[in-house]
Amino acid sequence: MKRKTYQGLTFRPFIEHEAIRARVARLGELISSDYAGEYPLLVCVLNGAAPFAVDLFRALDIDAEITFIRLKSYEGMGSTGVVKQIMGLTDDIAGRHVIIVEDIIDTGNTMTRLKADIQAMNPASVRIATLLFKPEALQVPIDPDYIGFEIPKKFIIGYGLDIDGMARNLNDIYVLDDENAPAE
Repeated sequence: MKRKTYQGLTFRPFIEHEAIRARVARLGELISSDYAGEYPLLVCVLNGAAPFAVDLFRALDIDAEITFIRLKSYEGMGSTGVVKQIMGLTDDIAGRHVIIVEDIIDTGNTMTRLKADIQAMNPASVRIATLLFKPEALQVPIDPDYIGFEIPKKFIIGYGLDIDGMARNLNDIYVLDDENAPAE
């Protein structure tokens, strides 16, 4: 894997696609076991979680359904602190087992709001599956049920994660080189 440059910033390889694929397969096994005999609904948070959600959905050995919502809370490399709903959930989820599928949880603000919104729709249960989790960055307590990788508080791109819409199509995950990183 070679370094990538976007907007004058250099990103170095961080998690290779083979490791992602293996972890998604394992998460699929765990979810299939936990929901054996059930028909869960995966709610994918667009745009970033699309590659993860589709791969996870295909890794399931049980019948399941998938739907999509779109939220926005990032611009550039940082959270705006405001969660905007661009495309909401239109499915009737009352009595359904729901798994929210997210690409990354860092501050926890988006997931906290989304989980509360979904719980208000009276599902049987709500669980969270996230590809990446940054526990050091949490501003609100959140405990995902299925975690692909715990990572440090660094800026990440690839496999659905972007920088102003770019780099989502990379198969691997890259991290901003420390020499480029803004002071926190």
